[in-house]
Amino acid sequence: MNLTDRIVVITGGAGGIGSAMARRFAAEGAAAVVVADLDVAAARAVAEGIGPVAHPVELDVADEEQVRALVADTERRYGRIDLFCANAGVASAGGLEVDDAGWDRLWRVNVLSHVYAARAVLPAMLARGGGYLLHTCSAAGVLTSVGDAPYATTKHAAVGFAEWLSITYRDQGIRISALCPQGVDTPMLSEGLATGHLAARVIAASGPVLTADQVADTVVAGLAEERFLILPHPEVADYARRRAEDPDGWQSGLRKLVRRLRS
Repeated sequence: MNLTDRIVVITGGAGGIGSAMARRFAAEGAAAVVVADLDVAAARAVAEGIGPVAHPVELDVADEEQVRALVADTERRYGRIDLFCANAGVASAGGLEVDDAGWDRLWRVNVLSHVYAARAVLPAMLARGGGYLLHTCSAAGVLTSVGDAPYATTKHAAVGFAEWLSITYRDQGIRISALCPQGVDTPMLSEGLATGHLAARVIAASGPVLTADQVADTVVAGLAEERFLILPHPEVADYARRRAEDPDGWQSGLRKLVRRLRS
């Protein structure tokens, strides 16, 4: 995908990777960038920093009616959506102790929000014979997230759904990419490190921590090449191969890393 003159929607666009993508897509010549976020004041600040091509919208991605309204409003305003980035995500920082409400929150934000977006945006894309969905899934979706069971589980589901979409709709002109970064300097990671959470410490020990702008650079390159897996950390591909070839050895290595971090 060439981003010039494209109409783009980004959920979770008020900070981190979302805001970095919004700025970068505008710099690439996007005709419009819709910055959607639960924190509408932050979304407005991002949009104002970008300029006239950016439009802020308040959005709870866990509410399907709000997602449908966002898509309908954007299509009325701009005539179409070329690229929908389902980027919003949350972590739990817990394991078996996370209650049903916590699991449900991550399931709705990390998985069902992608389903809601696809339901809303695909009909018009299919009618035009083209469109692009970018799902932010995390390296946890192809590896795991030590110390955060709901995050690991829901991100695996997000990758699985993106793969299903790609297999099902690519021959009808729909392109799908799953963005799977590892350590990124965003509040999700920095707050975890500040509290000493195991998941954040494992991520920081497993490879370089990139800036959100570096991730956005990789996204632009991945979209141009229409890659399914966009991996800002190339080592994630190596980890995934090791995990597939020797799952017992892979798990043993992670347990060893956890013991070292806890000692």
